[in-house]
Amino acid sequence: MDKKTYAPLAKMMDYLLDAICVVDGEGHFVFVSAACERIFGYTPKEMIGRAMIEMVVPEDRARTIQAADEITSGHPKLDFENRYIRKDGQVAHIMWSARWSEVDQLRIAVARDITERKRAESMQAALYAISEAAHTAADLTSLFQLIHQIIGGLLSATNFSVAIYDESNNQLSFPYCAGDFGKASDLQQTAVGTLCAKVISTGRPLLLGPESLPALPEELQAVSNSSVLCWLAVPLNSHKGIIGVLILKGNSDSAPYTKKDKELLQFVSTQVATAIERKQLQARLTHMAQYDGLTGLPNRGLLYDRLKMALARTRREQRQMSLLYLDLNNFKQVNDSLGHAAGDELLQEVANRLKQCVRDLDTVARMGGDEFVVLLENIQWPEHASNVARKIRSAISQPIKIESCSLCILPSIGIALYPDHGDEAHQLLRHADKAMYLEKKNIDAKNRSPS
Repeated sequence: MDKKTYAPLAKMMDYLLDAICVVDGEGHFVFVSAACERIFGYTPKEMIGRAMIEMVVPEDRARTIQAADEITSGHPKLDFENRYIRKDGQVAHIMWSARWSEVDQLRIAVARDITERKRAESMQAALYAISEAAHTAADLTSLFQLIHQIIGGLLSATNFSVAIYDESNNQLSFPYCAGDFGKASDLQQTAVGTLCAKVISTGRPLLLGPESLPALPEELQAVSNSSVLCWLAVPLNSHKGIIGVLILKGNSDSAPYTKKDKELLQFVSTQVATAIERKQLQARLTHMAQYDGLTGLPNRGLLYDRLKMALARTRREQRQMSLLYLDLNNFKQVNDSLGHAAGDELLQEVANRLKQCVRDLDTVARMGGDEFVVLLENIQWPEHASNVARKIRSAISQPIKIESCSLCILPSIGIALYPDHGDEAHQLLRHADKAMYLEKKNIDAKNRSPS
């Protein structure tokens, strides 16, 4: 098939909506119909001689090359889909029907632009997937990961971040950062925060392309460098207002974001905001169910769960562990003389001091009232528990200033060791509780005895 053969074919193909492309064995266009300009944005003259793979979106190149190899090996493709970068930088979704002509040593293909169909399908699928993620994600971090994955199926999202806005404190946090966001400098992070603040204050999405980056205000200049091609940031709107921002950054190896990308991200952002609010509510309810509202310590229920898991690990690894059960001597007198607000403040300070006396792997829990339990997992010697008890006594006995009063309060502490005092949770708790009350009784007896 020579160039003269193309002339009458080209005339007939000028009126076809689909494009005809002929590629040689090295992957270069040798003929394209007029419809290619409508689909790809390039004139036929601009496409002839160009390597086909250069126009393919980078993420799709490996499987496109694999498909081309299979076609060349004599296996036609009737509905292969991939994405091309148009001349204007936008991404076009193409469905190909292609076969190899052994006689001519050419790959002959028909290209159909399915961008609008894919866009509609992707948006609906994304909404459904985000709604599902709100129910299936274990926590907020898992939800952000799923949202990143879903949005990545719609547009380039290698560099993706979620900013959460707390209106009550006027604070912005970045609980999820992927790609370059995770290694941004302090100056760049500040600039990204400023960019997000602008989106939040205006309530409008922000699209910064190659032409607008150099003209950014001084406080935003740090978001622009030689590798950054564009930015896309959209507000997360809920019925309560803006709760955050989705931020995407495009680099030189990806196509720049477009107005259609902005519209698409805006479209799904409301569903994303709803999903985040749902997961935040679940997190708050879970925290309320598992943690003491006054001190922020694990409550009785969470302690039992952790104790059972710690026992299982200790048995499996043949290690030792300990429980310390403590309450505050004469705590009722503080409530009676200074009021319950002072008593609450005292409990909060005791909780803080207890946490400072143990390791990160240990658990400090509030059982209720002025009673606390410390779970010491993976101890080497029984003396470790006694040392921690002494450390706690020393820390709590230091004066605590409340309402211009300096209070000195002492704890009673009972110790239970696994496996010496039991191998079940209730046995260890009962032993430590009894040991604590025995110590309390001895202290009361000493206080009553004449000096």
